[in-house]
Amino acid sequence: MSSEYVARRAVSLAKRPRRTLVIPWWFRPLVSFDYHFPSLVDWLLKVAFVRRFHKVETAPREAPCGHAVGQAPFRGCFARSPTKRRNMRISRLTKLSESLRASNLDALALNPSPSLTYLTSLHFHISERPVVVIFTADHAPVIILPELEMLKVTGLPYEIKAFPYPENPAEWEGVFRRAVQSLGLDGRRIGVEPRAMRLLEFRHIQAGAPEADFPDASDAVSRLRVRKDPDEIAAMRKAVKAAQSALEATIPFIKIGMTEKEIAGELVVQLLRHGSQSEMPFAPIVSGGPNSANPHASPSERRLQPGDLLVVDWGASVDGYISDLTRTFAIGEVEAEYRKIHQIVLEANAAGRAAAKPGVPCANVDKAAREVIEKAGYGQYFTHRTGHGIGMEGHEEPYM
Repeated sequence: MSSEYVARRAVSLAKRPRRTLVIPWWFRPLVSFDYHFPSLVDWLLKVAFVRRFHKVETAPREAPCGHAVGQAPFRGCFARSPTKRRNMRISRLTKLSESLRASNLDALALNPSPSLTYLTSLHFHISERPVVVIFTADHAPVIILPELEMLKVTGLPYEIKAFPYPENPAEWEGVFRRAVQSLGLDGRRIGVEPRAMRLLEFRHIQAGAPEADFPDASDAVSRLRVRKDPDEIAAMRKAVKAAQSALEATIPFIKIGMTEKEIAGELVVQLLRHGSQSEMPFAPIVSGGPNSANPHASPSERRLQPGDLLVVDWGASVDGYISDLTRTFAIGEVEAEYRKIHQIVLEANAAGRAAAKPGVPCANVDKAAREVIEKAGYGQYFTHRTGHGIGMEGHEEPYM
């Protein structure tokens, strides 16, 4: 490299405008183990960005995430979400605000759940550390989360205000109280999803708003999730294809004398090979003989025998959306009554499909299918509903 090139390069870099790089406050403690530098973060950032930035600053503890903070937001170091995905999230949050107003709710509090992921794209596992996002119609969402999870809320395509808490559980309630009080929710109506909200998170929220009401807000979210957009439908079709391909690859593996567990294990392997995410909608149900009468049986050590009916209930997950399929196979020759029942079920299925039209109540679909089975004399054995919706979960609205 010639000295002339270095000189020209130095002059070129010197002419470029340099700005202040603002990093989140929580990023510094992550590398507090350094011994020789005032801050290893400062050193690393200055090495990486010396040609672009002349100063490194730390943002306040409770600064908004997602939108710019200071002159040069840290999120600029991360790839932004595609415009389409960003618009989708903003659209969902806007529709949620409308739903909250229509439901006479001042806020919606969600802990880790499919509804939370649907609205925010954030994924959290239920653990001993509470996580809550509080949505209101007129303010940016507020999230209370562990400090160690802060990376997840950096670079979001929408504004969200974070209230991180340290590892000491004695400090958690105080952080929750500040977050809830920042929205002025005491004495207000804070909706929750009873099937998802844990007592752990609920009590922390209640401590910050002791006079608040906590009505069931399941409908406020489900009315958004029940209608799938084209991208959601495409993901579900991929999940169906992955599940069907996995079963087709598993069928040649099935032999008389194999256990239900062995078949289920092979099916799981094939699901992964054919594109399913590792976090599947549910563990495959593989049940034969008497076990097949249990709709939600767990695979056992029972071995397949000639004349068995083998039920396989399974699904795949693709892009966060799932499929839920069920197939019944005859192992060799089966009793004549089994063939008769199979024909009845086919007719009931056809009747239900024919009744399923826009504007028809779900109960009518169930009735159409159920009447066929009842008239055939098997109504007492039809102990479950005819069907249910799917999406991010195996069971969603609508229920038939």
